[in-house]
Amino acid sequence: MITYLKGFRKNKDSFMASVAECDGGGRVLWFIPLSLRDFPETDARVAEALAVAKRQPKGPVSRVLKSLLIRLQYNGSRRYFSRHREAIAMCWNGLTGSRRVFMEGARDAGVPTLYAELAPFPGRMQLDHTGVNACGSLPRDPRFYTAWANGNSERQGDGWRELGANLTARASRRADVGQKSGSALAGENFIFVPLQVPNDSQITMFSGWVGSVPNMIEMLALTAPSLPEGWHIRIKEHPSAKTSLAEVLERAVETSGNRIIIDNETDTFDQVRASKAVLTINSSVGLQAFFYDKPVIVLGEAFFALPGLVHPVGAINALDQTMEEGESLGFDPALRAAFMNYLDEVHFPKVSVDADGRVSVDEFAAKSCIRAARAAMGH
Repeated sequence: MITYLKGFRKNKDSFMASVAECDGGGRVLWFIPLSLRDFPETDARVAEALAVAKRQPKGPVSRVLKSLLIRLQYNGSRRYFSRHREAIAMCWNGLTGSRRVFMEGARDAGVPTLYAELAPFPGRMQLDHTGVNACGSLPRDPRFYTAWANGNSERQGDGWRELGANLTARASRRADVGQKSGSALAGENFIFVPLQVPNDSQITMFSGWVGSVPNMIEMLALTAPSLPEGWHIRIKEHPSAKTSLAEVLERAVETSGNRIIIDNETDTFDQVRASKAVLTINSSVGLQAFFYDKPVIVLGEAFFALPGLVHPVGAINALDQTMEEGESLGFDPALRAAFMNYLDEVHFPKVSVDADGRVSVDEFAAKSCIRAARAAMGH
């Protein structure tokens, strides 16, 4: 039986309920179980979860209290699943803070796990037994995808492009970030950088050598002068970020010798379309840029950061060289077709949404994910 932690949002809860129905039903936990008694792994699990908690404690007292809560939740989750070994543990995201220890407790108890999350394409969701985004089970070897597609014309074709048919820019929650038409950008030479939410788990856990969004901006300011003559970097803040990075961006413009332009008004995908390349830490916009046949530069950890698919960059000197080579950036079209067709046909389950906003998952895809979760734990 699938046991899932309530997400307290209709799309999350209906998706997880739909997955559970594919396994004969489920059990909903409204709160994470608590227990005082520690396990040998408790200290390590608490430290790991606290380090990546989305809301970091602001003082020593709050740190002690949050640490205590996470400790109780890890112990409680592990004890709960030790008593319910027939279960599969599922929750939304599951990579940070309390939800992380909920899933770690299940895994340490020997119970299969399923992680749910939004997918980067309309009409799809993530459902994976090892994690979401960079923690997912997708192979990191480009040869896997070319071998999977070899000898099959459909897997080598353009069927994957339908994934982007209804792709639209995210509606803005900020008055200073918009989505206006950007047809005037045609003919300009620039690398587009769509910023991410600074405290998102994609950044706090997977930003790699750049460490943070502000630090990435500083690295771009230092390397922008290496771009070909007449080129610039065009940056847009994330429409859902709660705080502005205006001060950091103003300093970057000055440091770069005005080789950086801030454009918070133009539609995100109009900027992708007009760009010569897209640069990101690990934003889904980097993956979505494939629909526009753009070279993509990835600075952090991402499931799509494969050589040939994109240009992974792991240090500032490599970023500087990549800027110098801006005019010659490219990608492997055959690898992209194989990779994207794999995401379409295998990895991201299809979902449908009814008039009330309830999400239903494709039963065949969900059952495949459930089997993979059980197999991963030897069940």
